[in-house]
Amino acid sequence: MSTLDHQPLSPLDGRYQKAVSGLGEYLSEAGLNRARVHIEVEWLIFLTENGLFGTSPLTADQKAGLRALVTDFDQNSIDELAKLEAVKKHDVKSVEVFIRQHLPALGLADRAELVHIACTSEDINNLSYAVIVRDAVREVWLPKADAVVAQIAELAERYGDVPLLAHTHGQPATPTTMGKELAVFTHRLRRQLGHVREQQYLGKFNGATGTYAAHVVADPSADWPDVSRDFVEGLGLTWNPLTTQIESHDWQAELYSTVEHFNGILHNLATDFWTYISMGYFHQIPVAGEVGSSTMPHKVNPIRFENAEANLELSNALLSSLAQTLITSRMQRDLTDSTTQRNIGVAFGHSLLALDNVAKGLNTVELAAPTLLDDLDHNWEVLAEAIQTVIRAEVAAGRSKIDDPYTLLKGLTRGHRIGQADLEEFVQGLDIGDEAKQRLLALRPETYIGLAPQLAKTR
Repeated sequence: MSTLDHQPLSPLDGRYQKAVSGLGEYLSEAGLNRARVHIEVEWLIFLTENGLFGTSPLTADQKAGLRALVTDFDQNSIDELAKLEAVKKHDVKSVEVFIRQHLPALGLADRAELVHIACTSEDINNLSYAVIVRDAVREVWLPKADAVVAQIAELAERYGDVPLLAHTHGQPATPTTMGKELAVFTHRLRRQLGHVREQQYLGKFNGATGTYAAHVVADPSADWPDVSRDFVEGLGLTWNPLTTQIESHDWQAELYSTVEHFNGILHNLATDFWTYISMGYFHQIPVAGEVGSSTMPHKVNPIRFENAEANLELSNALLSSLAQTLITSRMQRDLTDSTTQRNIGVAFGHSLLALDNVAKGLNTVELAAPTLLDDLDHNWEVLAEAIQTVIRAEVAAGRSKIDDPYTLLKGLTRGHRIGQADLEEFVQGLDIGDEAKQRLLALRPETYIGLAPQLAKTR
């Protein structure tokens, strides 16, 4: 039998690779290694520019050559690092040696001992992860999330005036509009995206146990906390002044919890759309050539929303695990975070795939307004709320002496349906003011939507 080795184990790297490939630029092993090279190179340039350890500045060409190791990082670089790690069995040490090997060609052979000087591996790793997660979120995940939320907002505006029979506890309830209900999701999702935009990406650069011990011994003249702050902030990150060997990963837990929350809201949207489709509120637009069922030719299944649900659940399982695991480190350091963080890309990948499915799902549905109106017309009892509230107002104003309006309407409507004629007859017999009575007689389920059309425009 033929072997199938070297095949993608994760569907994100196989079946769904096209939908999530943008994340590979940052959250792959290659992306992480490029970021490590970037941090090592910038540290070498920074310390020489600031005369640390008695150094002198590099020339412009030498700095450009070092930075080209990052900008020109390609498959040859990946292969070179892989060969080094196969021998060294240490990823960050391999990056250090990789840079050292390129120094002679840049006229920097005499600066070899400055590569990785006073650094622990976590100094490089924590900054690298902060950079790649920040860039992956800002450049890939956030734009896709923004686009999907904008898509939902457009539907909210389009359907802002379309009456919808609400279903609280799955039962007919006070009508709303489809647009207003979608606007609720828009508002919730945008709030979480606002938190993502405000997220700080922390970094530390303070040595083996966060004490600057080696730094102080090697160069007692420097103000090392200030040096650390300047270097970290120069990378576009927020400086963490107090850590053990590792950066505490609290910012990661905050970010992943926020994205998990966003995913949960999007999951709610997907299940609602699935339900609306099953109720006939939305028609699915058939796509030529697609098959809904292997045996039932008529089927058009809501697979985009189902796929989104599954991927959001997988993403959230990983994000929750990341948030819980990363904030704990035994004593001054253990290595559980190393393996855990390698799954950040998988967590964001499933979320990104879900976003892609939701976007495609929303593009292939259209509202069945006649079905919504028909449903409303079969549920006149939902006007009971309006009638009993008007009666209460009339009693409060001294224009009626009806006792216990709620119980009165409960007896009329609870547990069974009534029609327009039943309700009109009931209203005609009420002892209330004529203006209020005419207002109630003019009311229909599809017009009993309050301020829903205006609320659908809320941004």
